[in-house]
Amino acid sequence: MRRIARAGLASLVLLLPLSVHAQDTGPAPATAAAPAPAPVPATYVYVALTTSQGVITLALDKTHAPLTVANFLKYVDTKRLDGTTFYRAMHLDWGTTPTGLLQGGLQGLPGKVLPPVAHEPTNVTGLSHTSGTISMARYAPGTATADFTIMIGDVVTLDANPAATDPDTRAGFAAFGHVVAGMDVVKAIWNAPLSATKGEGVMRGQMLEPPVKILTARRTSAPPTAAVPASASVPAPASAPNAAP
Repeated sequence: MRRIARAGLASLVLLLPLSVHAQDTGPAPATAAAPAPAPVPATYVYVALTTSQGVITLALDKTHAPLTVANFLKYVDTKRLDGTTFYRAMHLDWGTTPTGLLQGGLQGLPGKVLPPVAHEPTNVTGLSHTSGTISMARYAPGTATADFTIMIGDVVTLDANPAATDPDTRAGFAAFGHVVAGMDVVKAIWNAPLSATKGEGVMRGQMLEPPVKILTARRTSAPPTAAVPASASVPAPASAPNAAP
C-alpha cells in the first residue's frame, strides 16, 4: 500500500492497494489562489472514451497543458486504455452539490504504465478544476502516469495554491482538458452502485461495484457542439508552456 498525494487545505491521506493513483480533496478553503488566465486560441485534441455506459468525448488542451496532453495521448495511441475501467466515484458533501469526481485508468497495471509525466500546475497553465475538467491523478507532483479524474461540479481545491505551506497543495493537480460531450454518461457512471467494503482509508465506500469498462479510447473529431471553457478566453501568463505534443 502506498501513500496517496493530497490536495486542498483540509485534505486527507488516501491509502489504496495496487498502486492506484488517486486524488483527495477536503472542504473548500476560505481563500485560494486563482489560477493564472489561460491563453487563446486554445488548440484541442479530441478523444472518445467508449464505455459500457456510452461515449464520453474529451477536448484535451495541448496549448496550455502540452506535456500532460502528450502523455495521455501516448496511452490512447498505443491502446493502453482499452479494457481499463472507471473504478472510483468520490461524492463530496460540501459546495454546490452534486460535487465530486470520477476516476479511471490503469491502476498501476504492470507492463502498460509508461514513465511519469512532469507536473504542469494550474497556476502556470491557467486551467481550473471546474465541472467536466479532466485531470491527472498522482502521488507526489511529477508521478502521474495513466490514471485520471473527471470533475463532477467545481472542485477547485485541486487547483494549485502557491500560497499554501503544504507542498502537495501548492502544486495541486494537473488539469488538461474537459468533457465536451457525454457528461450525462460521466454522471451516470458516477452515480453507479458503490461497494460498501472496497477501498482503504477515506476511499472506503468510493469504489464502483462493479467498475465500468472503458472499452476503447481513440482520437476523434470535435463534436458539433464542443464548448470552450471560460478560462480559455483571456491572455496567457508569460510562464505558460508553449511546447506542443
